Amino acid sequence: MAKITLKGTPINTNGDLPAVGGQAPDFKLVDKDLADRSLADYKGKKKLLNIVPSLDTPVCATSTEKFNAHAKGRDDVVMLVISADLPFAMSRFCASANVDTVASLSMMRSKNFAKDYGVLITDGPLAGITARAVVVIDANDKVVYTELVPEIAQEPNYDKALAAL
Repeated sequence: MAKITLKGTPINTNGDLPAVGGQAPDFKLVDKDLADRSLADYKGKKKLLNIVPSLDTPVCATSTEKFNAHAKGRDDVVMLVISADLPFAMSRFCASANVDTVASLSMMRSKNFAKDYGVLITDGPLAGITARAVVVIDANDKVVYTELVPEIAQEPNYDKALAAL
């Protein structure tokens, strides 16, 4: 279990992020077309997982927009934003914010992703959704970088995450 804060109030996650150097846990998430997606769908590409509580918050929106800007022209990389939001809401956000390079994935069918990646918030007002985190996975599905953002209202360290790609 990891300890983070929500506007200074301590809350907890169910575990820890995957270990750097270890194999990334597989996942089953839902894309904008309601199709299931797994790690295998992105085989051979570097992956940046921008894990957010909800795209309907300013910090989540900002991080998605910033990673979208850095993804342009990077054919070797796939950037994924993952949240508990429904695919319909994620699609509306991406269209309105001109997010066209980051792929949005929803946990609508299962919270196993959040549990397996150690980011499921277990208490407090946001219990049941994810903490803010970034996980970078190489083309062979090995974890090369992780960041659990200590304060949910804080942005991730873009420079370190992008350098890991």
